[in-house]
Amino acid sequence: MPFRLGPMELIIVLVIVLVIFGIGKLPEVGSALGNGIRQFRKGVGSGRQESTKSAEKVPTKSGS
Repeated sequence: MPFRLGPMELIIVLVIVLVIFGIGKLPEVGSALGNGIRQFRKGVGSGRQESTKSAEKVPTKSGS
């Protein structure tokens, strides 16, 4: 992982997020972020399944 965040950096990021969005909007932002990640994973998973199926259908050349 290219970005290594320590505890101090995480606290700073959380404080900045609280200042920008406020405490009331924080659950909505977290929910939207979770839904986005879930949809991304679902899309990646279905893409892998499609590429596996298409790889199985590709004919191979017989050696001569």
